[in-house]
Amino acid sequence: MLDIDRTVVTGAVRRYDDTRGSAGDAAPARGCPRGPGELHLRRYPGRPIARRSAAAGASRQALAGEALTVAQPGRVVQGDPASESQIPSHPQSLSQTDLTPQALLAAIVASSDDAIISKTLEGIITSWNEGAERLFGYTAKEAIGKPITMLIPPDRTNEAEMILSRLRRGERVHQFETVRLAKDGRLIEISLTISPIRNDAGALVGASKVARDISLQKRAQRALEEADTRKNEFLALLAHELRNPLGPIRHAVNILRARTPSPEELHWATSIIDRQTERMTRLVDDLLDVAQITRGTIELRRGRVDIADVLTAAVESSGTLIERARHQLRVTPPREPLYVEGDPTRLTQTITNLLDNAAKYTDPGGQIWLSAEREGDEAVIRVKDSGIGIAPDILPRIFDMFTQAGPSLERAQGGLGVGLSLVDRLVKLHGGSVSAYSGGLGTGSQFTIRLPALQALRPPAAEPRPAAQAAPEKHCRILVVDDNQDSAESLAMLLHILGHEVKTAHDGESALATAPEFRPDVAILDIGLPKMNGYDLAKQMREQPWARNVVLVALTGWGQEQHGGRSAESGFNHHLTKPVEVEVLQRILADVDA
Repeated sequence: MLDIDRTVVTGAVRRYDDTRGSAGDAAPARGCPRGPGELHLRRYPGRPIARRSAAAGASRQALAGEALTVAQPGRVVQGDPASESQIPSHPQSLSQTDLTPQALLAAIVASSDDAIISKTLEGIITSWNEGAERLFGYTAKEAIGKPITMLIPPDRTNEAEMILSRLRRGERVHQFETVRLAKDGRLIEISLTISPIRNDAGALVGASKVARDISLQKRAQRALEEADTRKNEFLALLAHELRNPLGPIRHAVNILRARTPSPEELHWATSIIDRQTERMTRLVDDLLDVAQITRGTIELRRGRVDIADVLTAAVESSGTLIERARHQLRVTPPREPLYVEGDPTRLTQTITNLLDNAAKYTDPGGQIWLSAEREGDEAVIRVKDSGIGIAPDILPRIFDMFTQAGPSLERAQGGLGVGLSLVDRLVKLHGGSVSAYSGGLGTGSQFTIRLPALQALRPPAAEPRPAAQAAPEKHCRILVVDDNQDSAESLAMLLHILGHEVKTAHDGESALATAPEFRPDVAILDIGLPKMNGYDLAKQMREQPWARNVVLVALTGWGQEQHGGRSAESGFNHHLTKPVEVEVLQRILADVDA
């Protein structure tokens, strides 16, 4: 705990002495140190001497000899209070002042941040330093003479007898972690080291105790353990959630392989594959979004957003899930135009997550309400459900990462517990707030989003739009480059079905060998290619005269803003993340000047 060769001296110890003779001087001490690390104080008339054993024990042995009666900061009183030896208040003056070893030792004990206490074998407190005052709140006057059990909580009284019985056997209690009671009723987590005190004849006469406050360390330890537990739970949940959609996809593939499917079977199988891949995509997207927000790399494309449009888009996105659960959705749009400044895609994502959450945590055939209105200067959006509700102990941390309202195995609703955390962070990025309310389990829940509202503007008169003309069907020459052969061949087949001429390559070198003869209108390049990555391949293609007008499309699993920026720097026209949306790809191909 302490090293008397290095400790800074700033105070003094309070102790009473009931063993003095009439003259206040102790008899010359006899005997030798009784064990490794024990320190014995001997007092001779006019010349106190401190002696340490060769093992150089810690300062908890400082109370092993007959020591001090009264002290105040800056001075130590030995024997008769009229006899004082001054302790300098400035640490640097120690080397310049002729301190007695006993005064130096007393000052070291007093300056300790740890509580250093001595007691009899019956558990009566006999000394109490300033560290003990700070830790437990009792002054020396209040503590000395009292039983040590005043510091022990009622449910730990057996510890006192256990410690005393070990001390009576001459044993030392080393770094015993426990809880003690402060004067104000607080429970303090401490580490105790208790050593026996022997008199000059070697008989046990008491014990010295060093108590260190370990509350901060224990809180940090519990936080790390909780984080580790949540991490393990999340990884198990992630594996579960990824396996769930893979099962139906594999079943659908096996059915298609078994025999030539009927139109109904083909529609059923393709619908399953489409739904489950969409589910996996949203899981991954949510994780990536949270990671971007945590790192501060997400960017909002801000503009004037009509809340009614956000509600409509969110309902369209969550509609399939709500219909499949046979829920009744009631939407109440704002009675007047309601605008906010924000990113319409991200705002739609927040409402979609809340609607999905309501659908998952409401039994089939339940009710969901979605409404928006202006309240003062705020746009207020509410999502309410008749679902399972939120337990009181979960409600305060419902927006924490990986928190779920119902973690039981019986709740097969899915999700990683990141949706609400994402809602909270996105809303805060828009300068708003989100809150949750539930009366408890079985009472449903309500989530309320509040955003700064903009003043409504009168919309300009709509101009008649010319009748849309059907765009002529285009047939492009497309080069697909991907080292994942299944990915390349499946995309090539899809593009071929759509009427395009397609060739594939599986690395940069073969792509550069194929492209000059094929002369593609569009090249779809995977970024993570072997030997030569997609960025370098795009740069080399752009150097060729025939490729200056080729539309280059980056296709990758990396969807952060910096990756899109690097794609543009490398010569790509578009940056798409896997899995590619067919509608997005078709819009790109429709704009190609083939």
